[in-house]
Amino acid sequence: MYTTPDLQAFGGADAYLRSCASRSVVELISNKWVCLVIGALAAGPMRFGALRRRLDGITQKMLTRTLRDLERSGLVGREVFPTTPPQVEYSLTPLGEDLGVLMGAIRVWAEEHMNEITEARTDYDARVQEPVRPL
Repeated sequence: MYTTPDLQAFGGADAYLRSCASRSVVELISNKWVCLVIGALAAGPMRFGALRRRLDGITQKMLTRTLRDLERSGLVGREVFPTTPPQVEYSLTPLGEDLGVLMGAIRVWAEEHMNEITEARTDYDARVQEPVRPL
């Protein structure tokens, strides 16, 4: 059986190791709201309210937390305009744009295969409900 070698010993990253810093990056980008925020901002800069309207179901608290995490990680930039009240606009950084390509591909794949996934879930749920028959 093949086991992924520990690449950290050779100066590389290995997200399969709990101590590898890349695992926190995987954790960040696997969040559904991160994926959707990155996708929404791929179209161009947006203000907080526009983002919240675009991301149906996200709470103000979750959007705020997600944007802060993305800004902290260098994926999203935040620009404050000196107006009354202050206007804030969010946009992808070059690093965020790079991630946006991947997130866009994941979104497209999900949209293209949602019917197959739904059908597989329905079939599975039906099989699980069937009584166990002795041999």
